[in-house]
Amino acid sequence: MKFHVIAGPDATPGYPIVRKIGTADLKDALAKGVDDFLAMPSSLVFLGLIYPIVGMCLAGFAMPLLFPLMSGFALVGPFAAIGLFEMSRRRELGLETSWVHAFDLRHSPSIPSLLALGLLLLVIFICWEFTAQSLYVSLLGSTPPESFTRFIGDILGTPQGWKLIGLGTAIGFVFAVVVLSISVISFPLLLDRDVGLAVAVLTSLRAVRENPVTMAIWGLIVAAVLAIGFLPLFVGLAVAVPILAHSSWHLYRKVVDRAAPV
Repeated sequence: MKFHVIAGPDATPGYPIVRKIGTADLKDALAKGVDDFLAMPSSLVFLGLIYPIVGMCLAGFAMPLLFPLMSGFALVGPFAAIGLFEMSRRRELGLETSWVHAFDLRHSPSIPSLLALGLLLLVIFICWEFTAQSLYVSLLGSTPPESFTRFIGDILGTPQGWKLIGLGTAIGFVFAVVVLSISVISFPLLLDRDVGLAVAVLTSLRAVRENPVTMAIWGLIVAAVLAIGFLPLFVGLAVAVPILAHSSWHLYRKVVDRAAPV
């Protein structure tokens, strides 16, 4: 297998055709995502991954970073969803689907590009956490909160806490827009076609440029579903994350034409 990451295997890269989509396409993608989840439930797997992280945060190990970690979950979510993309792809083709087959993506010729894009999202995630921590320290000091109750009181009961909420939300929004723009199409595209990292990211950016309102609505849907998932003691993430992942695959199918690249 020829090792390539940025440019892909072809000397002259082909750019996939990007369609314009509407809210009806988002509804259909979500409906198909729910159908995939019901046919291939993966809740127990995500419960096993989520609760150790949540436990560390609530134990005080990273309490000031609890909310940045929660919001930052969406920044690395596309990379974590690769296995679910593969399951949706296999089901679409009528192939056998299970968590064992989700790991078949390791044989994909695009795996170097997928790992490179995942590393990019990890760097963005680390930058977000560093920014959030710096903002917290500048407003509330470096002393760790004595308890979770005190932590919530400092956030909601002080002017500095509300300033933290406002600035943190604004800065987090910028990070979220960047990640959505470069990853909403690129991960499923790389799994589906060996086009290289550059073509995948540029295609994702083109998809957002051609469908700014629809993609903005999709971003709000993702944020809302994740927020709902966080509410019932995080258990909802075990359903929210797989549904969003499967739906993202079908969104990719809506946006990128199956015709040959141009």
